Amino acid sequence: MTPTHELTQVLTLEAIDDDIWRGDTPPDRTGRVYGGQVAAQSLMAAYKSLEGRTCVSLHAYFVRAGDPKLPILYHVERVRDGGSFSVRRVAAVQDGHQIFNLAATFQVPEKGLEHQTPMPVVPGPEGLKNEDELRAELPEQNEWSRHIWPIEVRPCDPSPREPVKQDPVLDVWMRSRQPIGPDIATQQAVLVYASDMTLLDPSLRPHGIPWNGGLQVASLDHAIWFHHDTDFNLWHLFHQDSPVSAGGRGFNRGSFYSQDGRLVASASQDALIRYRQPKKS
Repeated sequence: MTPTHELTQVLTLEAIDDDIWRGDTPPDRTGRVYGGQVAAQSLMAAYKSLEGRTCVSLHAYFVRAGDPKLPILYHVERVRDGGSFSVRRVAAVQDGHQIFNLAATFQVPEKGLEHQTPMPVVPGPEGLKNEDELRAELPEQNEWSRHIWPIEVRPCDPSPREPVKQDPVLDVWMRSRQPIGPDIATQQAVLVYASDMTLLDPSLRPHGIPWNGGLQVASLDHAIWFHHDTDFNLWHLFHQDSPVSAGGRGFNRGSFYSQDGRLVASASQDALIRYRQPKKS
């Protein structure tokens, strides 16, 4: 499947019953289901239970690794519909077991006081190599590096080929490879999909350990707050940092800025970064 069609498949859900939806994984995937896919599909399922309200935040937990060969059923619970806010819970289920759950809040659009922190000063996306080009330069590639993802990513400060210890900060430019329409639900779901691609990385950068050097990594929980509508057809800067890692987990934060400097969404993630030093032969 080409990356320009992957998002269409991922974000198209099939109605199974009242508030139950089915999502599929692209057929070329092996290993486990990409977490951003499950999060994006869960948000799309939640949106199908309401009208006239926009997601303002979501909080999610990755419970089990998903099997890419099996469909995923999304069970939507209509927790509350108030005068301004609605709350939805979504459980993603495979083979009778929950693999992911999400709670999301939706709000009737309104205006209010505004302020934001400025966008960091970094190189623009023009002229930067994307991750496909950078990975092609590596001597060894795995499924993740060989796959052409539907989100184009251009790091401002790519990691060197030989791992070294770096500051726990990562700036990347992101945009959808596939043209997506103005529908708010789809735009937000694409941003959610993109948010899990690099948010774990800042917690690894200070340690200088290669991905194949004894690391076990996985997203544990994930949260996003939406501040403004945006167009993910255009470049967005994803500024990420990791203030702490401890207990086999790395905590990461991220801010999505549109190219004109508007802070459109914020994210956080706690991730497993378990390290087992390879045994010497």
